[in-house]
Amino acid sequence: MLRIALTATVLCALTPSLAHAQLYTWKDTSGRMIISDTPKDPTAKTVAYIGTGFGVTKPVTVTNRRATAYDDLIAEHASRHALQPDFVRAVIQAESAFNPYARSPKGAMGLMQLMPSTAAEYQVRNAYDPAENIRAGVSYLKSLLTRFGNDVSLALAAYNAGPKAVEKYGNAVPPYKETRNYVSKIRADVGTSGVAPVNEIVRTIVMVDGRPVVRYTNKQR
Repeated sequence: MLRIALTATVLCALTPSLAHAQLYTWKDTSGRMIISDTPKDPTAKTVAYIGTGFGVTKPVTVTNRRATAYDDLIAEHASRHALQPDFVRAVIQAESAFNPYARSPKGAMGLMQLMPSTAAEYQVRNAYDPAENIRAGVSYLKSLLTRFGNDVSLALAAYNAGPKAVEKYGNAVPPYKETRNYVSKIRADVGTSGVAPVNEIVRTIVMVDGRPVVRYTNKQR
């Protein structure tokens, strides 16, 4: 903790222009805490610079500032594919912490961390454009849900590790620590289902004053 505090103090002294800016923190594979102004790890949590010192606040929720900028796009594409908007938000939070310019060491790009092959498949010209990225990312996520029988855990595992990895282990979440943590985190955030309930129109006939009357009601299934 002392090393982290000293590192933060030095960082603050060397980069005063970053006061009040968003910062991100995560642990690397050896357990060391990393602090950066760019979320370079899917598990990165948002912290904040406060004044002239360094203050770590509670993580900023996905409803804050940067996240809310994409609410309309998320709602549009989630609705188009019958997915819960919160499910899509949780995936974006895990993938890029809502940084539209995020790029992973493996080449995944943008908000939903599209791999080049996925971007090409969904005809994305600019993977760093939020509209294109969310359109393709949500479409791909829906295709994985369809491929794995609407099993949210398998779809998430496939989004993280690739569908072939899921199939390799007999249509089960692969035994990769990163993938299992990824699935568990998103499931904890959004609950048991990422699929939006479907509105079903139910036709009924009731007798009113001795005459049959047709009525229609909405029912969720």
